[in-house]
Amino acid sequence: MLPPKLILAPVDFSDPSHQAMNVAADMAARFGAELLLVHVVPAIQDLPADVSILKERSYDEGLTADAAKHLSDLAASLAPKNVKVRTEIGTANDVGMELVRSAEHNNADMVVIATHGMTGWRKFAFGSVAEIVVKQATCPVLLLRANPAAHAGSDGRSASVASS
Repeated sequence: MLPPKLILAPVDFSDPSHQAMNVAADMAARFGAELLLVHVVPAIQDLPADVSILKERSYDEGLTADAAKHLSDLAASLAPKNVKVRTEIGTANDVGMELVRSAEHNNADMVVIATHGMTGWRKFAFGSVAEIVVKQATCPVLLLRANPAAHAGSDGRSASVASS
């Protein structure tokens, strides 16, 4: 495998995804690669009880705006690593397939993803989103597994590399 030119890092704003993003940023700095931070907003959102169906559009726009702000802040936080960072927001109900689509559309050379995240990724031992990415991505995938100690703040993660 040649050194990557573009590394995709999915971000759901959870601690494990931040850890994976930092690993991806370190790799991008080492290889002189560009880093693409991707967040996927659900297409059909479960509205909170206090949001009227008549306000659904503004609620969805707010989620996208919040995600854009968070991604922008994360990209700015990586400036000291001298990494070129860009961001992308996808909209889909199948987060894994949207990440695969984004990787293919952007010709990503590698995906760096955590096995557990905030948006339902913890519901499964392996992580359904990460599993879909590993199985469907056409580029190599670096899978970072976070254990319970890592969620508590210690650095107890392990890494696995999966390639389709």
